Amino acid sequence: MPDSVTRMVWLAIFATVLGGDRAAPALAADQAPAASRNGNVPPVPDGTPAELFAYIERLSNPAALPASRGRQRYYQRKAAAATIEAADRIVARTKPGDEEYGRAMAVRFAALDALDRLGEPGAAAALADFAESLVDSPDAAVAARARSLAVRARIDAVLEAGRPEDALPFIGRVAALLRQAPEDAELAAAATGLAIKLDRLPGGDVTAAAACEALLPILEPSSSAEARALAARLAGPARRLALPGNPMKITGTLLASGAPFDQASLAGKVVLVDFWATWCGPCVAEIGNLRAEYEKWHAKGFEVVGVSLDEDRDTLSQFVEAKQIPWPILYEEPGGAEWRHPLASYYGITGIPTVVLIGRDGNVITLDALGKKLGAALERLLGEPAARIGDRR
Repeated sequence: MPDSVTRMVWLAIFATVLGGDRAAPALAADQAPAASRNGNVPPVPDGTPAELFAYIERLSNPAALPASRGRQRYYQRKAAAATIEAADRIVARTKPGDEEYGRAMAVRFAALDALDRLGEPGAAAALADFAESLVDSPDAAVAARARSLAVRARIDAVLEAGRPEDALPFIGRVAALLRQAPEDAELAAAATGLAIKLDRLPGGDVTAAAACEALLPILEPSSSAEARALAARLAGPARRLALPGNPMKITGTLLASGAPFDQASLAGKVVLVDFWATWCGPCVAEIGNLRAEYEKWHAKGFEVVGVSLDEDRDTLSQFVEAKQIPWPILYEEPGGAEWRHPLASYYGITGIPTVVLIGRDGNVITLDALGKKLGAALERLLGEPAARIGDRR
């Protein structure tokens, strides 16, 4: 566990990053350095581990900070960099297994993580590289911390770059780490977060599917209750991400009649399943596009099935009537504070609008058919739209 020095690094030097307002234990005035008006920090001493830890502690509780917010953040960056340098000097003077070694590594992890949270360019990649270099450390505590931070930092680096495909080579490494430490709950949580964040990243569905496929066989049979709970959390997204090329199960209750929805009514049609809600601005904005495409292609065999995540039937009914939505809407009465539509839960819907486009053969074509992409897909699948009343011949 991090000691008091590490806690002060988290609570004081990086307090604004974490959104906290707690302060580290006060030091005597003659011990605490005053940050200059420009936010500079005193140079790192070339001392013993004890002296270097004292230096880090003094950095964590300066007697005064620059007045401006910008200069305070500048001080935090400088203090984090100085903390890393001081920790490196401690590590050079100790060895794995020593108490000072473990403390210095914990401080270094915290400082790198803080730089990442401060938005320092390249900090996420630096933290990932550092953590990955220590996952096999002979110091068990350092190795455990490194495993989870390596996963979190690598996905932060991927998110920063906006290239989900960069995570593909790392997925196998994450799975190997989990096999190596199957009872590590923090690592299991970080690995699950990798898959979920990739799923939320534009264009990240293929990489997220690969992550789910690699992680679920390890998490599901685990003796750890936490790991099994995380596997259950991944099961829904895994089902959805595996849909392309396969059938989709559509179940629910029709809003208009209260009757069970009959999926057989969709046989031979091109179908868009739209997970949405009246309280979702982007969902409402998409309705105009859906209506236009529905009017163009419905007579050619295009159908829409809306799956509403609304909790209030009256609000939903009034909206559907006011907007004259012509396609069937599935709705279920809410059941508890954590209620979600059963179909949305089954497919791990974490954000709306989410759509699924199904071909005439009943197999899913794509999970990416919003906006202009829907019209382009329907043009390919159905050809020229059917003539509408009033169209010129």
